[in-house]
Amino acid sequence: MKDTIEQFYFQVALNDCIISFQEVTGLVEETQVIEYKTGNSPIFSTVKMPGIRKYGNITFKKGIVVKGNSLNPLINAVQLNQIERKPITISLLDQKGQTTMHWILLNAFPVKITVQEDESATRSTPLAVSSLEIAHDGIEIAAP
Repeated sequence: MKDTIEQFYFQVALNDCIISFQEVTGLVEETQVIEYKTGNSPIFSTVKMPGIRKYGNITFKKGIVVKGNSLNPLINAVQLNQIERKPITISLLDQKGQTTMHWILLNAFPVKITVQEDESATRSTPLAVSSLEIAHDGIEIAAP
């Protein structure tokens, strides 16, 4: 029995539009470790406990299509502390287009957009790729 998804892509719902991406990276949640030693402990070592959670920025990548870049209005809306922070839903779709998993980014906003050339060994010509980096305050995993 196969449990892995061999062909997949991502759909991202942001600002009332859905954009498909080939790659999503940075879905990371990390809990800082706090070490302390109680004064009355007979053991000469520290005790570890969970501390503050940290979340990395998420990066979305997609090829640029001839009709233009659908990410430009999103990044153009960013001004000094004037962007409306919204949840962003990332859906992992299988080869049939069925949703297999959802992640929800809380209080998300764009921080960086990049357009570059992607020279992959599997292609004979380079592909123009745009990437969008999003900052957020947390990740929720939701059932499809």
